[in-house]
Amino acid sequence: MLEIRGHARGGQGMVTAFEILAKVFSQLDDFQVQAFPAFGVERTGAPIQAFLRIARKEILNRSNIYHPHLIVVFDESLLDQINVFEGLHPNG
Repeated sequence: MLEIRGHARGGQGMVTAFEILAKVFSQLDDFQVQAFPAFGVERTGAPIQAFLRIARKEILNRSNIYHPHLIVVFDESLLDQINVFEGLHPNG
């Protein structure tokens, strides 16, 4: 299973981008996908996270991704505010 965590600011399109990637992989044979955001009632511009899982078998895990294989950052100013690399998989 490939697990991807994205960091962006609300309104930058991270959630939409992950949903599009999920749609693309779901159209391919033998891929199961899961895409979801993690944010509350934050305003546009607040830091958000999005998650994407891609697997060749059923995905049973429904939690956030804490040890991603890949990290996507849409706004480099977040690098000064949060540790986007936290939990990065050893082979990530």
